[in-house]
Amino acid sequence: MAYIPPHKRHLKDKERPPPTPDLLVPQFQKNLNIRSSRNNKEDKRKNKNTSLGGKIVYSNNSVSRWWVAGLGDDQFSSSVHLEPISLEEIERKYGEKPLVLVANHSIQDDKGMEEGPVQRPWLDVVQNLKQDLLSSSQRLINEVSEAKPMLVARFGRILFHRSPSLDLENARKSFAGESTLRQLKRSFYTNIPASYMENILTQVVPKVGVDFEAEKKVFHVKLSDSMQPDSIISCKCNLVEGDKKLQLYKIELNQVRHLVLDISCPNKNLDLRLMLSSKRILTDIPEEEKDRMRDLIGSAVIDGDVKGGLRWPLGKESSGDRYTVVGVWHTDARTYKSSSVRLKVRNADRFDFKTSVGEVTREVSLKMTGIVSQLQENNVNKSLVSESLENTLKLIWEHFLQCDSYLL
Repeated sequence: MAYIPPHKRHLKDKERPPPTPDLLVPQFQKNLNIRSSRNNKEDKRKNKNTSLGGKIVYSNNSVSRWWVAGLGDDQFSSSVHLEPISLEEIERKYGEKPLVLVANHSIQDDKGMEEGPVQRPWLDVVQNLKQDLLSSSQRLINEVSEAKPMLVARFGRILFHRSPSLDLENARKSFAGESTLRQLKRSFYTNIPASYMENILTQVVPKVGVDFEAEKKVFHVKLSDSMQPDSIISCKCNLVEGDKKLQLYKIELNQVRHLVLDISCPNKNLDLRLMLSSKRILTDIPEEEKDRMRDLIGSAVIDGDVKGGLRWPLGKESSGDRYTVVGVWHTDARTYKSSSVRLKVRNADRFDFKTSVGEVTREVSLKMTGIVSQLQENNVNKSLVSESLENTLKLIWEHFLQCDSYLL
């Protein structure tokens, strides 16, 4: 029987038992409250989780919270419930449908709840986000001066999964109260339907005051480094069309998360993640090490039939005992920008060499570049930051959280 390289073997997914959820879905190790939650110190130290082609890393002082927007203080259990959602790839991983938090009825129809944060739920989010954002950004700037901070909004669904102490069917039938949600694991699913992406490009972009900036097709080659076992190096490459080879143009360390706020929006059909993170571009790598990376990347074969779009000849996935290819991404992204935000609409094709798991996704994100600039000033104007957050979250609520293609 002919030898099949490891990167080709994932084409027969049906013959392989599904990988365990712990390998596929980063979980926040935290205690959930009805309204919000924070990681405890012990959980923060467990700051590395597996993702496709790399590790998700949290800073030692990271903050993770969960919030339900658009509900009054005493309306939680009477206003929302859990419902299964049809997501084929998630069902294959877990063997059952995940749950999402949805409203029992439209809050706008409840005349007794028209005032206050329910009418303008983004104000509620600003009040709960502002202090954590200010303190987290200050720690980031003080402690990691060479890193580039980013504040990003991502759109998708917060998924609730089975836990050892609670069956999903029982959770679905019971009301979504504190005791139920404490026992369910959750993840953030960012693969959005094609119709949502089309709506963003054709309807939202003209309305929100952003101009086309660029379209980029990039290969991201993820390398493990035996000298830095807790880090993943991301090599960004362009494709040289003439000779079908990759050209390295940027080397980065994996992203570090400092603040993650997951917001369930039961009166919408998309949820929201707000994340403050940092990324460091490596510019001081010795030329000899760069050459080793270039040689490793240069041995890649462009192959549209494999997930991630790249494969390596047998024995060429490593450079000596230092660098090893652990994942590849192929992304096609369009960006639009204004003076305060940068909108990215991206198709991504990923493959993880360690788990032999691949995925193809459509993703939309909004970088809050104006707020980041305000946070980096010597004397931060807290009122201005709060006003900018309010304006940006209002923009998000009005244009980015509605999608008609998710089926319950």
